[in-house]
This record gives sequence, structure tokens and C-alpha cells, in this order.
Amino acid sequence: MLRIGVDIGGTFTDFAIWRDEADGYRQIDAEKIPTSRPQFARSVIEGLDRIVERHGVGEDDPVLVVHGTTVGTNAVIERSEPPIALITTRGYRDVLNIARLRLDKPTDLFNRRTKPLVPRPMVFEVDERLRADGSIETPLDADSVVTAIAQAREQGATAVGVCLLHSYRNPVHEARVLEIARASFADLDIMASHEIWPQQSEYERAMLTLLNVYVKRVMAGYIGEIDSFLRRQLPNARLLVTKSNGGVMSAAEACRLPVHTLLSGPAAGVTAARALSEWTENANVLTMDMGGTSTDVALVQLGRPTLTAQAEVGDFPLLLPVTAIEAMGAGGGSIAWLDGKVLKVGPRSAGSKPGPACYGTGGTAPTLTDAYLLCNYLSPRGLLGGRLPLSRELAEQVMAPIAEAGGSDAIAAAESCIEIATSNMLAKVVPFLARAGSGPADLTLMIFGGAGGIHGPLLAEELGIKRILVPRLSSVFCAFGCLAADLVHDAVRSVAGMAVDSDAMVRVFDELAGEGKNWVENQAPRGQVEQIDALYLAEARYAAQSFTIPVDVTHTLRSGAGLAGFAAAFHAEHEKLFGYADVGAPIAVNELMVRTFGRQAKPHAMADAKAPARSASPKSRRDLRFQRSWWPDCPIFARTDLEEGWAQSGPTVIEHDLATVLVPPGFRAVIGALGDIMLTKED
Repeated sequence: MLRIGVDIGGTFTDFAIWRDEADGYRQIDAEKIPTSRPQFARSVIEGLDRIVERHGVGEDDPVLVVHGTTVGTNAVIERSEPPIALITTRGYRDVLNIARLRLDKPTDLFNRRTKPLVPRPMVFEVDERLRADGSIETPLDADSVVTAIAQAREQGATAVGVCLLHSYRNPVHEARVLEIARASFADLDIMASHEIWPQQSEYERAMLTLLNVYVKRVMAGYIGEIDSFLRRQLPNARLLVTKSNGGVMSAAEACRLPVHTLLSGPAAGVTAARALSEWTENANVLTMDMGGTSTDVALVQLGRPTLTAQAEVGDFPLLLPVTAIEAMGAGGGSIAWLDGKVLKVGPRSAGSKPGPACYGTGGTAPTLTDAYLLCNYLSPRGLLGGRLPLSRELAEQVMAPIAEAGGSDAIAAAESCIEIATSNMLAKVVPFLARAGSGPADLTLMIFGGAGGIHGPLLAEELGIKRILVPRLSSVFCAFGCLAADLVHDAVRSVAGMAVDSDAMVRVFDELAGEGKNWVENQAPRGQVEQIDALYLAEARYAAQSFTIPVDVTHTLRSGAGLAGFAAAFHAEHEKLFGYADVGAPIAVNELMVRTFGRQAKPHAMADAKAPARSASPKSRRDLRFQRSWWPDCPIFARTDLEEGWAQSGPTVIEHDLATVLVPPGFRAVIGALGDIMLTKED
């Protein structure tokens, strides 16, 4: 079976191709083409066409396409979709305007509160009320439901989200609203919060419901276009879509619950990093995914990605357990600009159209890619094996205004742009690591994305990280992550305010695990899933705290340690994150969650038979810019000439058609057994 991983970026659309189950990680092929904005599906279809032709795929051959997409994310950020409405409990019409009352920048006198995704006139109330324990205080009035939905339609709503008070505890009223709506307004798309994520926190739950109905139309159209292409050209093809939690789901599920895809692209890269960290025995990894538009960092600790339920999409909270990723507006296409006399880089990006000035495709603003070219980090013959030529002259022209403002030449201005971008990254990464309780000295930096191989080593040096791993598929690593992912389902049960003893906890976990098992079996044909297993988590806090932390209680459950074992796990996690634990304080549990994995066939770590490493001659030499001076006559190597065991001290550059790896002074590069490049800081 041919398996194809697809990841859409702001500048390029990436493909990773795994031909046969007998092949391993080293045999995975790659493809990269410019992203077609705004018709993103075109670049996906063009790439699939090219791969099918190149690999000689027959019409009846089985094909699996696994796709990570940012279509829903873009729709939310741009607020480009038709209006939707919210139905809520009478008296709670202002839930979206009140939100959490906090300003995101409390010291900014010009800051404004986020404009709600749904304005107040599009929020409608129904007569009903549940108590906090889920019991009924006021029965649902069916007439008020019909009236509310009719008013929403009259005011132009194309879809409706339903979020009633305390429905996370008892969905009876939400279910009745859906029943009434679907009977009387069959053509209107309507979904309720308990169908999506039944967790306490009314504003966040309402926003999650609205985000789901808001992107359903655009997501269904996008996925449908790709699915239709596959049905026409490859009748035996299946389409899966990656999730924000690092797993995958069926295309039909993605169209029904697209909110689970909003952070899917970056999460796939962390999934790939988890697999490679295990194969290379790097237990604690800081990932750095730097593409043309942005940079994402995440942590894999002891072989497991860090999770969070406090992610954001655009201006809105995403109340789902997702891979914890810190996003920064710094990519290869990030535009350098002057704010008065102050040089800034990003967050605006040139994207793929018009692209960096040096591409010669119409870009007129200086970008980091132009700066890389002027510092000689990029090959003068261009990218993609010469298919994308680069113009040094155009890069110098757009960098000239910055050089003039700083009283320097274009080269010094380019290096300043790179330094500013690195500083911006540091300002995000350092607190991110602090919140996770991790220190740079304990980590390996795994860098990928089109620009990761260049800027990652520069960031590592500033952070004090001494080990850098560059995957052999670094430029299409998120696409490879699609191939390394399993079917993953999260199920939650709120137990806040309830007495939770050991038996009750086991009973709830068993119910959630059963739900996850059924979901996995419904997502894939019989025989595709090799194994089903689960991870058990509890959102807990000290009773006097206002926030919770996720605690892995899988081992506690399996060992039968009961509440004492759970308490010990909570104290240990609290001490790791905050440096202290109060072992005598009472513990409160807010939610119990089960993450179920449907393990699929995936590439494995298959190293080539080891042979004595042959020396490789540089394919060229050129001066490289570091530390405000030129390092003359540095060797430039072709990645295809390098074999396992090859080693070279920096400064040097390793070039591949799809990626460039920079080895700064003081680092030594070695080709590992899987074809990856390990950079180690020399003493």
C-alpha cells in the first residue's frame, strides 16, 4: 500500500511517501510544491497527481492519504465564514461578551477586548435551567426553542451552536433542543456542546461549540474536494485527517467535528518528533518547526508529547486536550521592517505569493530568507534543486533601506534581521520551558521545517542547548508525522463537586475507555488497527487552588494503588512544575479523561547495514557570515554524498534539494545510523 502524508504550510505544501510496509524510515520519499493560495486543495491535488505518476500507482492500487490542514484555522483567524448563532440558557445571553473579563494585555492602554465570534444580536435564549449537579430546575420549553431558531434563521444564521448551562453534567436539554431543531429546521446545521466536548467552563465550552459549527462548511468543502479527487482517480484510496492531539481520524469525522483539526499541522510534527526521539534514544526533546510563515516549538519528555487544555486559535480559547505548542510569528518569509528607527522582524510574512524578494516572484519587502541568502547560508543556485532560483541582487535591493537606516551595508543589515528574529524566539521559548519545568541543558533540539535547519542551530547556541538533531526528512517532517500517527480519541467526564472514591474513579475510567474503543473501531476498516491501548489522566488541584494540572494516573490504575497512589502522582507532578508539594493538603479532582490509541502500521527504524564511512569532498566552498565577520572558504557539502559516520566541524553547510542545514562555528556534525544529522557543541 502507498501511504502519503500531506501537510500544508503558508509557503509550501509538503508530502512524505511511504511505499511499502517492508520499507523503513530511511526509505521514505519526499515532495514539496508551492502552496496554492487561497485554493489550498489545488496544491494537494497537484502533489498527489505528481506522486501517483512518479511511483507508478495503478487505478486500483490501495492508497492511504493522511492530511494535516490549516483551512479551519485560517477561517477562524480571518473570520471569513458566514454568520452563525448561539442558543443558550435564558439569562446568559452575554456569555460571549463577558468571556473571562480579563484583558490579554493589561498594561496596554490601547488594548481592546476581543470582538466575539458571534455578536450579541445573534445570541438567543431558551427557557430551561439545570442545577450544577445536573438535576432539572426548570424544564425545557419547546416553544422557546422553535422561536429562538426561527429568529436566528431570519437574521441570516447559516449554522447554530447550542450551549446550555451545566449540560456537561447532564445533556438532556441540549439533546432535546437538537431533536426539536432537526425536526422543524432540517436544512439548518446545528450542534450542541455535549456532542463536542462536555467539560465545565461555560464560556470555553460555548466557544468550542461555535468554532466547530463556524468552520464546518469550509472544512467540508475542502475535504470533500480532495476526497472527490481520490474517488475519481483512485477508487481504493482512503483519506484520514490529523487531529490537534497528534492523532488521526476519518475524513467523515473531520467534516463533522472539524474543531479537532484546528492545530493539526503543528501537532503532526510533534508526533513525528516523538517517533524519532524514541528511535534515536533522545528522551527529552524540544522541537522547532520553522516554515515560511511561523515557528512552532513543543516538548517531548520521556517519549511523550506535552499536552495542554489552554491552547488558542486566533483570539479564542480551545478547550480540548491538544499537543502543547508555542507559536511564534517568525518564519523564512517573515518580513523585516522599521518601526520608526527600530528594526523588527515579523509577524507579517511574504508567504508563497509574492514570497521573499530573492525568489523573483514579485516580493518587495525584505525577509529572513533574503537575509539567509546575503549571509551565504543558502545556495546561490537556488532552492528545490535549482527549480526555485534565488537572486542576490534583489535581496540586496530590498535590504538597502534597512541598511541605510542603520548606517551599515546590506550584509550587516541581514545579520541584524537574523539576530532580531532569534531574540524574538528566545523571548517565547525561555518562558515556555520554564512553565514546563525543563532546562535547556537537559534537552536535544530537534529542528525541522523549511527554515529550521538554518535558524535552529543559531537559536540553540543562544539557548545553551548542546545537542541538535536534524531529521533526514526535516523539510517535510510534519508530513512524515502524518504517517507516524495513530487513531487517537479523547473522552472526558466532569466530576467537579462530586465525591470521587477509588471505585468511582475506576468506573468512570472504564466507561470512557469503552467509548474510546468504540470510536477507534468505527474509524477504521477491520484489520487496520493492530492494537488498542489507553492513557488515563486526571485534571486535579489542591482544594484551595483555582487552577488544575493534568496528572497521568495510568500506572496508578494498573497497579491498583488507589487514591493513595493518585495523590502521590499528583504531588510529584505539582513539585515538578512548581518546585513544591503540600502532601498534607486535600486534593480535588475536576475531570477524568481517557486518551485511546488505535495503533496502525507505520514506518519503523530500519538502519542500513553499517559500513566504514567514506570521506566526502565538498561540492563547493564559500564564505559564511557569523558573529559580525566573514569566515572564509567554508566547505559546502551535498547531503546525498554523505554516509553514516561522516563528521565535520563547523562552520559548514549541508545542502539538500529540500533543505539546508547550517553548522555554526563550535558545532560538529555527524551523520547518524538513520540518516539524520546530529550537531554537538564542541568543548
